[in-house]
Amino acid sequence: MPPMPTLQEINRELRPSLPEAFSSVRLTQSPGFWRRLFGFLGPGFLISVGYMDPGNWATDLAGGSKYGYTLLFVIMLSNLMAILLQSLALKLGIATERDLAQSCRETYSRPTNILLWLFAEIAIGACDLAEVIGSAIALQLLFHIPLMLGVLITGTDVLLILLLQNRGFRYLEALVITLIGTIAALFGVEVLLSHPEWLPIARNLVIPSKSIITNPDMLYIAIGILGATVMPHNLYLHSSIVQTRNYPRTEQGKREAIRFANIDSATALMLALFVNAAILILAAAVFHRAGHYEVAEIGDAYKLLTPMLGFAGASTMFALALLASGQNSTITGTLAGQIVMEGFLHIRLAPWLRRLITRSLAIIPTIVVTYFYGERGTANLLVLSQVILSMQLSFAVFPLVAFTSNPAKMGPFVNHSRTRLLSYAVAFLIAGLNLWLLIQIFRGH
Repeated sequence: MPPMPTLQEINRELRPSLPEAFSSVRLTQSPGFWRRLFGFLGPGFLISVGYMDPGNWATDLAGGSKYGYTLLFVIMLSNLMAILLQSLALKLGIATERDLAQSCRETYSRPTNILLWLFAEIAIGACDLAEVIGSAIALQLLFHIPLMLGVLITGTDVLLILLLQNRGFRYLEALVITLIGTIAALFGVEVLLSHPEWLPIARNLVIPSKSIITNPDMLYIAIGILGATVMPHNLYLHSSIVQTRNYPRTEQGKREAIRFANIDSATALMLALFVNAAILILAAAVFHRAGHYEVAEIGDAYKLLTPMLGFAGASTMFALALLASGQNSTITGTLAGQIVMEGFLHIRLAPWLRRLITRSLAIIPTIVVTYFYGERGTANLLVLSQVILSMQLSFAVFPLVAFTSNPAKMGPFVNHSRTRLLSYAVAFLIAGLNLWLLIQIFRGH
């Protein structure tokens, strides 16, 4: 017989996700709907950051400049898939009081868990790579700071994150929501200044064009948008941070928490839809309309925006939004890193050490590529980071769908048959599209 676990081992197994923040956000006892909802707003906005990080900008710019408004439907479809998967993630966290990493550890063998942990760490590193490059490019565009120095400066953001973490989880959420609001406002102004065609925008948002399938080049960009939309680490992160609310850990309390958390998540992701659509609309209205069909790099877009829009601050607003996007994403990457390491391995590092490791793994390859290949090399590295993220996605999606469809794990919160069918369809669609995208990349598309 195996030895009985010690009390210390049992306590360690039952340790909640992000223990310093678990159930730390107080909720009002008021019966008012809006006041109760306000207490749950926040985690969804942290998640939405991954859907508008610098890694997504290149595909949106390329799609808009080359094909106008046609690929807006792909952005809408990607967003609906994201809402479904994030809904499953938050339900898993609230219903089981386990995040996705902890659920994997309790279900799979140790070798499988180590493999899943490595994939999750690679995904976090790839996302951090995009944030480093995006922030460094923004600093270069705004302040003419050399790219190499900008990469090094991005490593200092660990101090801001540590300060906010020590003050409480609500401070992190407030910063993220402020930065998201800044990004949305800046792009909102630029879209209005570009005078887009609203009727084609509305039509392409809801009606797919046949050319998306029949045109191989358009399909390639469309799959790039789909493949880089749902970030693997967001699924781990969301299943954890929804547990920061101090809701009653009863069936009724969990049902209410799931309801409000879904509203929070859907609202935030619709804002992310607005930002991604705004980038594509801006590229379509400014570049495609003027015949600039090959604008896919952030630096090129920055240089062309002011002269083509006829507004002196257009390029500056674009770069400020990029900087806000890069800094926003770094917060969620740090939290996700803590969650996957604690959940899979039960290893807890000090936040500053965890951040230092993650950021170092992102900065080192960026410095090497910047030194040898300059701006063009970092642009290629940005694309590579999205390919790496695409490769890791299914390793988080399939366990998530399986867990939330398991009655033994979820109890009364298990997925209904229609939700289960739709979830597996989305999981296989993502896996198939990412596989196709990778095949095309390695074939030298």
